[in-house]
Amino acid sequence: MLRLSGLLLPLDHSEEDLARAICTRLEVAREALLGFTIARKGNDARRRNAIRLVYTVDVSLADEAAVLERFFRDPDLRATPDMGYRFVAEAPAGATRPVVVGAGPCGLFAGLILAQMGFRPIIVDRGKVVRERTKDTWGLWRRAELNPDSNVQFGEGGAGTFSDGKLYCRIKDPRYLGRKVLAEFVKAGAPPEILTDAHPHIGTFRLVSMVENMRRDIEALGGEYRWQTRVDDLVIEGGRLRGLVLQDGSVLEADHVVLALGHSARPTFEMLHARGVHMEAKPFSIGVRIEHPQSWVDRARFGDCAGHPDLGAASYSLAHHCENGRTVYSFCMCPGGRVVAATSEEGRVVTNGMSQYSRAEFNANSGLVVGIDPARDYPGGPLAGITLQREIEDRAFVAGGSSYFAPGQTVGDFLARRPSTKLGEVVPSYMPGVTMTDLAECLPEFVLDSLREALPVFGRQVANYDHPDAVMTGVETRTSSPVRITRGKDLQSLNLRGLFPAGEGAGYAGGILSAAIDGIKVAEAVALSMTGR
Repeated sequence: MLRLSGLLLPLDHSEEDLARAICTRLEVAREALLGFTIARKGNDARRRNAIRLVYTVDVSLADEAAVLERFFRDPDLRATPDMGYRFVAEAPAGATRPVVVGAGPCGLFAGLILAQMGFRPIIVDRGKVVRERTKDTWGLWRRAELNPDSNVQFGEGGAGTFSDGKLYCRIKDPRYLGRKVLAEFVKAGAPPEILTDAHPHIGTFRLVSMVENMRRDIEALGGEYRWQTRVDDLVIEGGRLRGLVLQDGSVLEADHVVLALGHSARPTFEMLHARGVHMEAKPFSIGVRIEHPQSWVDRARFGDCAGHPDLGAASYSLAHHCENGRTVYSFCMCPGGRVVAATSEEGRVVTNGMSQYSRAEFNANSGLVVGIDPARDYPGGPLAGITLQREIEDRAFVAGGSSYFAPGQTVGDFLARRPSTKLGEVVPSYMPGVTMTDLAECLPEFVLDSLREALPVFGRQVANYDHPDAVMTGVETRTSSPVRITRGKDLQSLNLRGLFPAGEGAGYAGGILSAAIDGIKVAEAVALSMTGR
């Protein structure tokens, strides 16, 4: 088959319209088109009142070689790539069992791939299974009761379980490992559309059942889960990892460990640093969550086409380079979703965003964050970023009333540099609640200045973005890991053999898909190491 990209069709076209567009583009008769499948579907909304759908299709033609030769200079036409996944090894008889620490997207796929290759991994996580974890998470949202080991950050599925469930990223993927991830998700119950949507997402409730199904697959292949099991120390002999000391004092022997931590595994980062595992501070971003009615965003992005079933809820992606050298950008935009409490430590407030698959709730929300850098903003060593995060989260807890309510401020009051005392047209969605105040009590001055410069700019790009009644809720501090646990070309720690840092917490991914892909890569590295290849 041949893969043809860049086909543009209007909304409400028919399947036959798409077939004719293929034939016109390839200059072949209709009867020469034997069939086609959609490989990717997106939209071009740059002209909001003349939105077009954009297709990539795999086509079967009567004479594919002739067409490919005729269009050999066309970058939009090529042979359909082989996106099948092939295992790099098979577990030998009697192989020792690798251990995966963390059951988020990275650990889930590291465990799955190792299980599919026959290695029967042991997966440990400090949190609970996803349905018990969901109850604990709602305890914070509804009753302001935090379980430090079972919350938005910790437990089966990782932080991505309570998110928009975005399944796209910008990393290079020449082996199509992302396709393997999406195929496994569909097998576990995700809608098949994620295989073709240009910007696929799943949503929280669907992710819950999917991670349960994938856990059952891993267990059926000989894998084993150990919940509420925190790793408190390492057993190291001669620069080689030999085991993990668990919270009950027992030792889990292991010489191949995938360290698939989340970005909030602060006590584990501290333990690793104390044990001399090489790590470094890395850049991340801090700021707030901003909310607008989804109808405002739909109208701003899609104009008269807002509400069309082929378009769904509109999203945005914004960035501004400030005069002070900082960059402000939207992060983890959640159409038709809500802002949620995402702290994992007592006496601190953290926000995040989530959506269901339908994206049907009233507000749109996004992180509105400012990039920060260790050399400029937290030069105190590998863990200095964690210290900064905690300071900001402490201040947010106090500003919100010391009750896990979040501090909030309207955009109008923020730009006018006055505390907010009441809401306008936009009602914040954060649970357990929002205390209207002054976000200057929480955030560094350079962050405030950067946001004030960026908001009017974004208002010119997305109508009503800087509307006085839009609500900003603080604080967003966990955009990515503040550390990188460095690794070599073999994906092992630079100074501890047998330890394979992976995923978002280790500083090698950002989001569900990239973390899952990294989990596959590290599982392969473990398998090759264990088989001596």
